[in-house]
Amino acid sequence: MTDRRLGWLLLAPALAVLGGLTVYPALWVVWLSLHYRIPVFSISRWAGLDHYAFLAVDPRFWSAAWVTAVFAVVSVALECALGLAIALGLRGQHRARRVALGLLLLAWALPSVVTAKMFEWLYHPAGGLVNFLLGGRLINWLGDPALALPALIGADVWRSTPFVALLCYARLLTIPGELYEAAHVDGAAAWQSFARITWPLVRPLLLVALLFRTLDALRAFDIMFVLTGGGPAGSTETLTVYAYRSLFQTL
Repeated sequence: MTDRRLGWLLLAPALAVLGGLTVYPALWVVWLSLHYRIPVFSISRWAGLDHYAFLAVDPRFWSAAWVTAVFAVVSVALECALGLAIALGLRGQHRARRVALGLLLLAWALPSVVTAKMFEWLYHPAGGLVNFLLGGRLINWLGDPALALPALIGADVWRSTPFVALLCYARLLTIPGELYEAAHVDGAAAWQSFARITWPLVRPLLLVALLFRTLDALRAFDIMFVLTGGGPAGSTETLTVYAYRSLFQTL
């Protein structure tokens, strides 16, 4: 048996599991979308493309798609930028490194619902810490359509930035110090060392983090459901919240 065939043989169980957990459910969802189906009453009949035609003319769907895109792009961009900055800062620290890593792990390990409830208190108009730090102003972060989405993005950035920071920090630890010493001897400035050494070596892993975080942001549900439920006035209704409401609240 050749190495290539042996490799495929060893991969076969994992591919079968992945196919059963991802490919089959995806095909089943597409099949269900082509039917009118009420499982409770065992009712099922062919719908064709009627559901897709409804989405094409539903303004709520397009509004939810826009909110989802804005939420994903802004939150992921901030998380990657802040995560890399935190990782670079940790690399230069020695005394506070363990404490900082512990805090990052704690923030990342908290369940999303717990994080959402914490930010519900932080954003409280009367007794929230955010308004207290702003001089006691009564800002309704979660009740104002213009502020609700930025408030949710802030909560998601706080929750997910540690994930990117820890990945980048782990990658920075693998970069040989001799490279920076040689660059310093050659007279390279700090920004030149970053551009020529750090960034090329961190970029592949940062792209992986970008992919993971983008997929998570596109399917985010708990943060917005707990904090705003998709409101006010649909300003934070993402596609996941739209799907939930369409399924459970408009039956």
